[in-house]
Amino acid sequence: MKRKTLHAIAALLVTAALFFTACTKDTADVKLSPTLASTLTQNILSDAATVTGFVVAEGDGFVEKGVCYATTPAPTVSNTKVAYTGAAATATYKVTLTGLAYATKYYVRAYATNAGGTIYGDELNFTTLPVVPTLTTAAITAITGNSATGGGNVTVGGGAEITARGICFGLNHLPTVADTKTSDAKGTGAFVSALTGLKGNKTYYVRAYATNSAGTAYGPEVAFTTLVDLPVVTTTEVTAISKTGALSGGAVTYDGGGTVINRGLAWGLTANPTITGSKIEGGTGLGAFVSTLTGLQKFTTYHVRAYASTSAGTAYGADITFTTLADIQTWNIPGNYVGASYPGTTLSDWSPEKSPQIISTIAAPDKLEGYVYMANAANEWKFATQASWAGPNYGDGGSGKLDANGGNIAATAGYYKINANSTAMTFTSVKTVWGVIGDATPLSWGDETPLAYSPTRRVWQGVMHLKAASMKFRANHDWGLNYGSDKADGNLRADGANIPVTEEADYDITLDLSHPNLYTYSLNRWGVIGDATPGSWSTDTNMTWDAAAKVLKVTLNLTVGSFKFRANDDWAINMGGDLGALSQGGANIPITAAGNYTITLDVSKAVYTSTVTKN
Repeated sequence: MKRKTLHAIAALLVTAALFFTACTKDTADVKLSPTLASTLTQNILSDAATVTGFVVAEGDGFVEKGVCYATTPAPTVSNTKVAYTGAAATATYKVTLTGLAYATKYYVRAYATNAGGTIYGDELNFTTLPVVPTLTTAAITAITGNSATGGGNVTVGGGAEITARGICFGLNHLPTVADTKTSDAKGTGAFVSALTGLKGNKTYYVRAYATNSAGTAYGPEVAFTTLVDLPVVTTTEVTAISKTGALSGGAVTYDGGGTVINRGLAWGLTANPTITGSKIEGGTGLGAFVSTLTGLQKFTTYHVRAYASTSAGTAYGADITFTTLADIQTWNIPGNYVGASYPGTTLSDWSPEKSPQIISTIAAPDKLEGYVYMANAANEWKFATQASWAGPNYGDGGSGKLDANGGNIAATAGYYKINANSTAMTFTSVKTVWGVIGDATPLSWGDETPLAYSPTRRVWQGVMHLKAASMKFRANHDWGLNYGSDKADGNLRADGANIPVTEEADYDITLDLSHPNLYTYSLNRWGVIGDATPGSWSTDTNMTWDAAAKVLKVTLNLTVGSFKFRANDDWAINMGGDLGALSQGGANIPITAAGNYTITLDVSKAVYTSTVTKN
């Protein structure tokens, strides 16, 4: 009888399986009888799930229905069960499972019981969600003015991988990962964190944190106060450098959380001077200060550092070096050659104040140097140490010696490099002839291609075809006297780097040695540009060198309009205005009738000239 009753109940009962989801809903099937369909909805949380069952036909003999579950397969009512307690007549019922363990897999079956026994639906399973981790915050140790050591311990992982952990900290209570934080690997267990970049004498709040797929959890908050830190000070650039003094100072930008009790400038002859050596006091507190250094030695390298002190100690700015000025000397070279050698100038014979000069440098204050042109077949000259005959004045003492009682120094015509040593009291006078040498030049590295000296322009000059390579300036067919340019910027240095030539073309080359120790050069490719030219105002038409006529020349078709001369496809050097006396930045040159023209440019004189001829 009981067996028949039980089968009858089974024929009528269908239980839908479970619905789990935390924030979404899924559907699945569970049945008390494999031949009947059923539905369930599951809402899975970390500690609960809601199960909905459905009975196709309700009989009068059911005394209980619900859901049983366990962490092992095939649960029965002898495991854990939750009976439905709602209206008995309803076909659909909901049962909530509570007190579940997080991140745990459960097996569930619907059941129904009458006097004849209990039947079960098909088995389903689900896994509860993880929870956020559990952790502690470590005490803060190793506290300084700008750092400390902290950490934490992730004691419970919450059923999911710990993907991030560390400490978060700030000046306000309950800091979060949105504030400053450290990142200290992954997983559970203890970890140590380094807090850096802190401010002195400040109270910080710290919490350990750990993150898994359920979210981020925090340990208890701990607080600590940093010590007074060293201040921050910068050193001011050294200015107003003289032979015996200079100007510097500094600025205290941060007091370390304490009081700046003194500040100033430390200085000396060795790197990183301190307040135990020479110093200039500059007051107290935050802000900028100025320090004046006096009583320094001429032509001496010094080191300076700004300093600032608090109860934590003394901090320094960057070490800056400077060199006091030397006694740069300027000597004049008067003689009977001056008027003839420097036409168009105010220089004149035997007038020290109106003579070429030689000058020393800061690096070598007793070594004077300069270039002097002497045009006469026979020339005489002397050294005048002042711009007058007040002396001392030096002549030839024999064997290259300077002698206050010496006679005039004799020289034949030429361009001389003159050197004098005011300590050793010696001099040299070397006649030089200059040219260009290098794989960009016509004679490559075998010998220099000569330049010609122009007394009116006071430069060595030549126009020649250069390849795209490199070159230098050399005198007297010997490497003992050569100039290059380390930056290819127009400035020369003895034995300097090769000068690059970036484009093959005809170049107007100048070497200017007329300013002692400030030697320069130029390499100019000349062209014409303008709305009268084929390239209009956007593209230059290059000129070429006519060796027979000694001019740059171009033949081209011009339209009505205007043009100018331009060097190196750039407006930095451009010539216009009167064809008989062109000027830098001068007016556009008009073309009033279209046709084929030949244009020349003479760059050999102090004032450039041009011709424009219609063919």
